[in-house]
Amino acid sequence: MRERERVDPFRNVEPLPDRFTDAAPFDPSDVERLTPEQERYFQASQWRIIWWRFRRHKIAVASLVVLALFYLCVPFAEPIAPYDPNGRNAEYLFAPPQMPRVLHEGGIRAPFVYPLTAELNLETLTWEYVEDRTDPRPIRFLCLGDAYTLWGVLSGRFHLICPPEGATMFFAGTDRLGRDVFSGLIHGARISLTVGLVGIAISIVLGMFFGGIAGYFGGIVDTLIMRLIEILRSLPELPLWMALSAALPVTWPPLWIYFGITIILGLLDWPGLARAVRSKLLSLREEDYAKAAVLMGASPKRIIGRHLLPGFSSHLIASATLSIPTMILGETALSFLNLGLQRPAISWGVLLNEAQNITVVTIYPWLMAPVIPIIIVVLAFNFLGDGLRDAADPYKA
Repeated sequence: MRERERVDPFRNVEPLPDRFTDAAPFDPSDVERLTPEQERYFQASQWRIIWWRFRRHKIAVASLVVLALFYLCVPFAEPIAPYDPNGRNAEYLFAPPQMPRVLHEGGIRAPFVYPLTAELNLETLTWEYVEDRTDPRPIRFLCLGDAYTLWGVLSGRFHLICPPEGATMFFAGTDRLGRDVFSGLIHGARISLTVGLVGIAISIVLGMFFGGIAGYFGGIVDTLIMRLIEILRSLPELPLWMALSAALPVTWPPLWIYFGITIILGLLDWPGLARAVRSKLLSLREEDYAKAAVLMGASPKRIIGRHLLPGFSSHLIASATLSIPTMILGETALSFLNLGLQRPAISWGVLLNEAQNITVVTIYPWLMAPVIPIIIVVLAFNFLGDGLRDAADPYKA
């Protein structure tokens, strides 16, 4: 019996067009290429990508500019400040701030100040100052003023700004001994701003060392280090700072006291950073590249320092930036309580020591002027740390 002929039911049906593939032969020269911007992004290093993300954080960029201006006062405080911060003006005790002006009798002039005349009020036993608004005195710029020794080596008298001839220029007033508060703020930035940087350097070294050991080896080493960190974290910070600072010999020179306080702040701040390093290394040590380094015979020191820590170094920088304000506030608090630096050393906390009496603050509110740069710097560091943390986040576009 003849086999029945098979009939294709789809022989008269036209095939549907394929919208996803092309039947034409493959032409390598016709491949769609990346745009120059895409190529630049995919070929960029990790730090360059972080910088591009950071630039989009406008508040963080503005904070970086503000901090850069503050840190200019660190190496060049002497030529920037108009007066010697420890120089006394016996005729101008508790003098009020003299604000620079540009308007006089309806006309615009070069920046000037009105001279002050001091009078003793016998009823209140306080000095009262009156501005002579008929005699504007122009402020001098790029001029010669009080002598100083820059960096302990170079002697000079050049100043960025100087008081007028035969007059005074107290932008933030004077204290009980007639010392210029504005010049003290500029010189105080040298200690208050660097104590955070030096302290955080100590904290990073200790945090990376102990956190790296705990996270990489684990076991009994991890347990011992974690118990030590928990003990240090359970202690109240301010009383511990006060106790250690009070233990510093009073006969030490100001430079030794400065380094002593810096070391104390650094030694008490590393536990938080060590815990972050430890938690990150616990996950990274299981990655393939870490295991490959172990199989190739790399030492634990090389694996931690060359393979694991660089993987999240950007996060360490962001965390360290957020810790600097804590150290600045710690030094300020200790100096304010007479447990830190004292005259002739100058910091913002030392200047605030003049404002311990609420009666004095009520009568002479300009003695609280150091609070303003402290607030600005702390906020700037916090905004900068937030921007760096967002820029270093690999899961954030």
